[in-house]
Amino acid sequence: MELRQLEYFVAVAEEQNFTRAAERVRISQSGVSAQIRQLERELGAELFDRSGRGATLTVAGRVALEHARAALAAAGAVGQAVGEVADVIKGRLTVGMVVGCTVTPLFDALAAFHGAHPGVELTLLEDNSDRLVDGVRGGAVDLALVGTAGAVPEGLETFTIVSERLVVTVPPEHPLAGRSRVRLRDLAAYPIVCMPRGTGLRTVFDRACAALDVSPTIALQASAADAIADLAARGIAVGVLSESMAARYRDRLTALLIDDAAEPALLALVWRATHGPAVRALLGHARRAFTPF
Repeated sequence: MELRQLEYFVAVAEEQNFTRAAERVRISQSGVSAQIRQLERELGAELFDRSGRGATLTVAGRVALEHARAALAAAGAVGQAVGEVADVIKGRLTVGMVVGCTVTPLFDALAAFHGAHPGVELTLLEDNSDRLVDGVRGGAVDLALVGTAGAVPEGLETFTIVSERLVVTVPPEHPLAGRSRVRLRDLAAYPIVCMPRGTGLRTVFDRACAALDVSPTIALQASAADAIADLAARGIAVGVLSESMAARYRDRLTALLIDDAAEPALLALVWRATHGPAVRALLGHARRAFTPF
């Protein structure tokens, strides 16, 4: 049994697809398949059910996955420990970022980290916040910038960057524009454009509506704040954003605080409590980059 076989096994298990796993580990699909077959022969059990279109773990595969991840983490820790003693950090870091987020301090932190530690291969992954949090918990993502609702994800270390209320955004001619604030029931008469499920901002909005038994019409969804603002500015729907997001569009949109959506939307960095020197170094750069944010 070789470490590369375990790496390929974990990749297929997480991607649930041999082709995507091959792209991830940067070898041919046939090479991945051959190594997995060899691993299965050595273990005396099939690890994947290949009868469908994807690759799903068998009972034996689910048992093996936890130990394979632990073995890879242990092997990586050896190299990291030696590198730390030698003051050289090497390896690979996967950094997650919520889709549509253009928070430049994160890019500043990545640039500073890359300059200080060129031996670390950086991968940037965009996804919705829920999947990124799952990726951090499962070890597929080392550090992620995510939106969360009210509280940081359980079981993870966090660094909160922004905590703020939700607002609705409307053009100056909109019937709501003359108000200073609104309530959720005031929005029932208008179509809403907001972020999709799985994002922190949408979770805050949905929870507030559910608590008051309000069912607004979500007519449009967009992952980027720019898209939500553009649609709201054209009068197609009332936009739902956070306070700092809406502030960028004050030249063409009026932002109204939602009185009865008091739970804050958070933007935070999340990572596992057990981490190596590369994550620790990147966190140092991130904290410095986000301090004046």
